[in-house]
Amino acid sequence: MSTVTAVPLQPVKRAYVLWLVVGLVLAAIAGVALARAGDTGIVSTPSGLRYKVVVPGDVTGAKPTDADVALINYEGKLMDGTTFDKSQQPTPLPVAGAVPGFSEGLKLMHKGAKYRFWIPPNLGYGAKANGPIPANSTLVFDVELQDFIPEATLRQLQMQQQMMGGMPPRGAPGAPGAGAPPAGN
Repeated sequence: MSTVTAVPLQPVKRAYVLWLVVGLVLAAIAGVALARAGDTGIVSTPSGLRYKVVVPGDVTGAKPTDADVALINYEGKLMDGTTFDKSQQPTPLPVAGAVPGFSEGLKLMHKGAKYRFWIPPNLGYGAKANGPIPANSTLVFDVELQDFIPEATLRQLQMQQQMMGGMPPRGAPGAPGAGAPPAGN
């Protein structure tokens, strides 16, 4: 039979235990902070569009549809940061008239919202170059949705404007029948 010799352990000072607990708590806090820092707020849709909400806007209001015209400010860039297009003033854009990724992104927004979109080539211009945009480019857009109205309402307003102000008063320059007085008068 063998005999086992027990070696007693020296007691650990309470200060060491306290430092060990404090170190574990700090490590846990640092882990949570690092996990949150990795959360960039970028969302991917099933189609492949990626977007980030910069300013949420009026989240209680409606969102534009394909039947609407959106009034937007925007800046379009390539992934290397090169700007290829930028609005100089609020620009009306039929939601259904944009490239698929831009249209999809607009339909996610509320009035007053600012978003950043990353539009992959299959939702943008694809394998075709388009002006300063090379083929197979991922497009980055910063978009602010100021307002939107149904396209039918916009067309009615345009027709009313043409009817009200489209014809200058008789005799005014540019009016039918305006011009030099008849000869001999």
